Amino acid sequence: MPVIVVANPKGGAGKSTLATNVAGYLAAAGHPVMLGDIDRQQSSRHWLARRPAQLAPIRGWDVAGDSIVRPPKGVTHVVLDTPAGLHGKRLDAALRIADRLLIPLQASLFDIEATHAFVRSVREHRRAAELQIGLVGMRVREHTRANEQLQHYLQTLDVPVVAWLRDTQNYVQLAARGLTLWDLAPSRVERDLEQWGPLMAWLRK
Repeated sequence: MPVIVVANPKGGAGKSTLATNVAGYLAAAGHPVMLGDIDRQQSSRHWLARRPAQLAPIRGWDVAGDSIVRPPKGVTHVVLDTPAGLHGKRLDAALRIADRLLIPLQASLFDIEATHAFVRSVREHRRAAELQIGLVGMRVREHTRANEQLQHYLQTLDVPVVAWLRDTQNYVQLAARGLTLWDLAPSRVERDLEQWGPLMAWLRK
């Protein structure tokens, strides 16, 4: 069962936006998928609760009577959203079950510094050689100095950039309704789907 972990210790990096849309892509492709959150607050459940029942299903955790959480039966793909400040034992727990790690970041000095330290800690993990790791530029504004600095910085990391996703209100509006890019007519989000092309290819490998 592929487990895709979306993580960056920096808050506001775009983890939930990325995680919900990865889950949406997998669901639209016909995969029984679960979207979970290893934060105790389980914030992804709020998004799932807003998701219209007639859309491609995305499931949440099963919670047993003993409060143990687990993927539901029949699920073939798992997407895990993670909390800000992920490190230590919680980071270790996430990496122990991950097959792929997606690291979103934005074009800010704070994101860059946090991501640099995070990538270093991931590379030092005992499962690093088994993980497929990809970076995703979030809220990218083309032809800006901040974006140029971000691209220059990413070239210094030994981690592939698998997508550049633009700064658009589409993601905000979709999240408010429990939707993803794959729940709309392609013509309405054509530019965004095009940007997801390399990321979708990476997920299919």
